Amino acid sequence: MRYAIGACILAAAGLTACAVTDMPEPDEGARLFVENCALCHGNDGRGTGEIAAGLQPPPADLTRIAARNGGAFPRAQVMSAIDGYTRMEPGEEMPEFGLLLRGPTVPVELGDAGAMTPVPRPLAALMVYLESIQR
Repeated sequence: MRYAIGACILAAAGLTACAVTDMPEPDEGARLFVENCALCHGNDGRGTGEIAAGLQPPPADLTRIAARNGGAFPRAQVMSAIDGYTRMEPGEEMPEFGLLLRGPTVPVELGDAGAMTPVPRPLAALMVYLESIQR
């Protein structure tokens, strides 16, 4: 009896851990995108949001990130822009999204080496969504 209870607790803990460390699906990032990015970048990510016309420089077309980078989607660069790390670069007008940096992390592969880096789930979700809308 004791063994069965312990096994159930371990199994439950394992399920919880799996749920937290699974990579988000694009639809999770799409919801975050509409809430945080669409005003400038538009619901379709093409830089045509409600306030886009008045912004200088204009918001980037986020569906062409890979095309601007030789066909490769630069995950680390995209996440740096979202989380505000690139704010210090001249001409960078992205606001800081500090709340997106809170919460559980998921392992994300960055670069060719296959190394996994812990990334806040909301930030990873946005990155996965943006990767999914490339054209």
